Amino acid sequence: MLDRENQPQTDEAGDDIHPLFFGAPKTTEFKKLRKRIIKDTREAIERYGMIERRAPDAPREKWLVCLSGGKDSYTLLAALTELQWRGLLPVDLLACNLDQGQPGFPATVLPEFLERMGVPHRIEYADTYSIVMDKVPQGRTYCALCSRLRRGNLYRIAREEGCSAVVLGHHRDDILETFFLNLFHGGKLATMPPKLVNDEGDLFVLRPLAHVSEADCERFARAMDYPIIPCDLCGSQDGLQRQAIKRMLDGWEEKAPGRRQKMFSALMSARPSHLLDSGLFDFAGLTRADRDNSPE
Repeated sequence: MLDRENQPQTDEAGDDIHPLFFGAPKTTEFKKLRKRIIKDTREAIERYGMIERRAPDAPREKWLVCLSGGKDSYTLLAALTELQWRGLLPVDLLACNLDQGQPGFPATVLPEFLERMGVPHRIEYADTYSIVMDKVPQGRTYCALCSRLRRGNLYRIAREEGCSAVVLGHHRDDILETFFLNLFHGGKLATMPPKLVNDEGDLFVLRPLAHVSEADCERFARAMDYPIIPCDLCGSQDGLQRQAIKRMLDGWEEKAPGRRQKMFSALMSARPSHLLDSGLFDFAGLTRADRDNSPE
């Protein structure tokens, strides 16, 4: 495997650039898009403390960056690579693709792409597809079981590679959709957190694209002409609850542009004293002297 991580190339203007960005569009629109994605990614990393605090003599942190071949994971890899390339992300990155044995999956696309771009990587084969097809009744969604099996394999790989974190490509819209799925179907206020610890307590799960919109991921990956691999296993299922939520949010956005961002901002501005969860706020202990907690 080639490793050109520390071997700069130059673009047409003679500037150092990582191979992942060689040939990027020169338009002002694309430059603004790229700058916005990098800014939003860096903001999420800093806001949620994704870089682990270590002693000066401790080994450098290492992240397992999960690459499915979709637009989101390509954007994730590009954004993290740029931050690392510019000295703003002091961690080592290992891209990882889990080939889940789906019929027709183009198994050579990602290895060839990562090799060509000089990105350190690991390709793992694990036939979770057969398990999902065997266990899930016809007509039911595959996503939950598929995700659990995939996550278990990624945790194993992260441990084998000495990584401290598994890094996923979920973006702002994924987080919003999950919030409404939990609200409408789970009866709870919850979503995908940008940072959490796995059940075993030995790995972080990070979502650095938490502030990046799906539309920006799509525009970026299309402009860079990355070799997109669709998820046929999930995409073949029409009428999924998540798709219904996405259509609902699309409708709201069409009627009131900017509503998605407004709702996302609300997730970052929760007020436990103005909700109804007595486990988060001590309503019973509230006194009339506690004027700061009174509704406005």
